[in-house]
Amino acid sequence: MTIEEISILIGGKIEIAVLDYDPQKSTMKVTLESGWTKYLSGFDIYDCLGKIIMHRPDIKFLCKGAKLNVRPSSMSSQMSSGVVAYEHKLGVRASRKDLVNIFQYDDQDIINDPQLQTDFFHRWLKSLK
Repeated sequence: MTIEEISILIGGKIEIAVLDYDPQKSTMKVTLESGWTKYLSGFDIYDCLGKIIMHRPDIKFLCKGAKLNVRPSSMSSQMSSGVVAYEHKLGVRASRKDLVNIFQYDDQDIINDPQLQTDFFHRWLKSLK
């Protein structure tokens, strides 16, 4: 298991969420300062993070994995279990310089519904034509 601590915004207050995850099993345990805990499994760790975001739309997870334009490719998902993803820009093909760790701090364009990331990804694909 690997442990990451990320900042979250809940009720206007910054707190720390502890994410204990197993990349081999694609499982994650999330623990908030309040003691609230949730166990999740998914396709990869990025998917697990998306599921926790869906369960707690009242929380802003201040990390790249909760950013509108971040999504792993199939290859990055396989090679990093979804811990590494691309930060996409409309009209620009993704390159190695666009790779980010999904737990890296970010507070811009944070979503509370992973479907928004999927929608952005499809807009990004269309923008490359």
